[in-house]
Amino acid sequence: MFKILKYSFYDLMRSRWSYVYFAFYLALGFVLLFLNNDVDKAIITLLNIIIVLTPLIGTIFGVMYYYNSKEFTELLLAQPMKRNTIFLGQYLGISISLTLSLILGLGIPFLLYGIFMSSAIFDFGLLLVVGSFLNFIFVALAYNIALSNTNKIKGFGYAILMWLFLAVIYDGLFLISLMVFNEYPLDNFSLLATMFNPIDLSRILILLKLDISALLGYTGAVFKKFFGTNFGLIISLFVMSLWVLFPVWRIQRKLRKKDF
Repeated sequence: MFKILKYSFYDLMRSRWSYVYFAFYLALGFVLLFLNNDVDKAIITLLNIIIVLTPLIGTIFGVMYYYNSKEFTELLLAQPMKRNTIFLGQYLGISISLTLSLILGLGIPFLLYGIFMSSAIFDFGLLLVVGSFLNFIFVALAYNIALSNTNKIKGFGYAILMWLFLAVIYDGLFLISLMVFNEYPLDNFSLLATMFNPIDLSRILILLKLDISALLGYTGAVFKKFFGTNFGLIISLFVMSLWVLFPVWRIQRKLRKKDF
């Protein structure tokens, strides 16, 4: 699996889009730090970009790489190699390369700014951890969709629809449900519904660590009571890990049944 991972990693690192992705975050980090003297404000702005852009890039790269390397993958399948080894190697190669572009692109300007000598280092570190989780999650979800659809157009369509649902539509449905059932106690429902969306969970984790939960009103107080504690942080990271492990498990399950 390490050889497949290494090949996929270097294959993506040679792609111009990986450099564009890296350059975008590098420029973004320098611009935000130049325009904002407050690191916390820069982190909030980065949060709004990362929780939307990172899942979208992970989804597109995952689907695109699967379909573009389909012939090479079929050639590998003809060799005495396990299916899990091939696809998990490709998945890890894509996820690690995207995560590395994210960490280096944002880490270099913040390192030059001297954030590691600031108290905001923990908030920035959590932002990078959340962004890395989103990369691994949405690449895995994209691979699941691509494996389930041999038609490239359908695969891309379903992948973008999945991202759109989790990034935009889910929030709208969540808010509508809170408005309709506002007469009922919705504390547990709000916490549970948040965990069913990795984008929402990532956003709330960062906002609470920046101590601006008051902007979220009553719901923010509920989230602060749970997610603002060390136990809540551990549970949140555990749920994010499940969001990675479950799609990867489904990839392995799908591979056992799929006829290439």
